[in-house]
Amino acid sequence: MGIKYGMNTLLFEARFTNEAVAKFPRYKEIGFDGVEIAIQEKGDIDTGFISEKLAENNLVCGSLCALMGSETDLRGPSQSAIDGGKQYIKDLVDTAVELGAEVVVGPLYSAVGRAEMVEPEQRKKDWSLVRESLKELCIYAEDKGIYLAMEPLNRFETDFMNICSDAVKMIDEVGSPMLKIHLDTFHMAIEEKSSADAIRSAGDLLYLLHASENDRGAPGTGQVDWKGVAQALKDTSYDRWVVIESFTPEVEIIARAASIWRQTEKDGYALAEKGLNYLKTLFAGM
Repeated sequence: MGIKYGMNTLLFEARFTNEAVAKFPRYKEIGFDGVEIAIQEKGDIDTGFISEKLAENNLVCGSLCALMGSETDLRGPSQSAIDGGKQYIKDLVDTAVELGAEVVVGPLYSAVGRAEMVEPEQRKKDWSLVRESLKELCIYAEDKGIYLAMEPLNRFETDFMNICSDAVKMIDEVGSPMLKIHLDTFHMAIEEKSSADAIRSAGDLLYLLHASENDRGAPGTGQVDWKGVAQALKDTSYDRWVVIESFTPEVEIIARAASIWRQTEKDGYALAEKGLNYLKTLFAGM
């Protein structure tokens, strides 16, 4: 089928609601195949209505992006946070079924921004807690036919899973065919020795790639090793979604969370169009 191109909705709204469908015609006009919807809470959208509007604009929902927080954290520290995290991911799995998406992606293991010095014994305990929760969630996801793809984040956003080999280790221990990997060029540019080698090490476990520059701007405008990334994807016969996940100061909540203090393009639409045109040229023929 070849690579499909999506756009993460956080570029335009911190909280995705039914009103967001007004932007769908523009997304299609720019040239996207689909959207990756970031859902904060079950009930934020009418999935039937969203599906209808996606179809009207010849778009699909390729994936759902998890937004993990202090009350939805598989590491705890409280049982309520663990239970909240499991229920949130189950809700996303159910929503993915209703929207026709095949994968739920993101840092499914812990709250974003939880980055601290952890003693080795506590780290082992955290790892075990996450592993056991993911085992339960993978059974739920398998019953629904939805994959879960974990995203390693940079050191400033998590201390738990920073590089691809961490995700591979977790997959080996969980032992479920539903658990996959989600890589992001922004995070890899900070943490991996080689983004291309990280992609190759993921191999057929890679189920989604986020495309973003080192400054969170439009792909192709910064220092990310895009040629290396493209070659690695070709080497591994990757043919799934490449999703632009970039941010601008226009969405203040996200800008504050991701430390986006300046515009890199005129606006979000300019960023999306420039980035997509670059990616389509880069991956032509794949």
